[in-house]
Amino acid sequence: MDYNALVRIMKQNNNKTSDNYLDYIPQRVDKYRWEKDENNNITVFVENKGAFNRIAQKFFGKPKVSQIHLQGIGNFIWPLIDGHTSIFELGVKVREHYGDEAEPLYERLTEYMRMLEQYGFVAMNADR
Repeated sequence: MDYNALVRIMKQNNNKTSDNYLDYIPQRVDKYRWEKDENNNITVFVENKGAFNRIAQKFFGKPKVSQIHLQGIGNFIWPLIDGHTSIFELGVKVREHYGDEAEPLYERLTEYMRMLEQYGFVAMNADR
């Protein structure tokens, strides 16, 4: 099945109840500040709070704020995570921008979104 046929099928099935991870809508977690530089590179700032982090800051020089530098397609995806766009729709945009370079697209995108969710950078919503 070609890519355009898959898009048509997914759009037709969009109104059906599903537990498909591609139907989930990611939302960036507000507690993390982020910036985009002149080269469209995204940096997410994570404040290191708590007793353990204070000890690590004092004795081991751990920074008060860690900088997470996104790479590659992550720089493209992060600004698109708006709480309204599904993972499937993000994939369509990635495919339009990167073409075959993004393949295997949905396997990579799903893994990336699960990683962002696991680290607490995004929350997933099953409802539109």
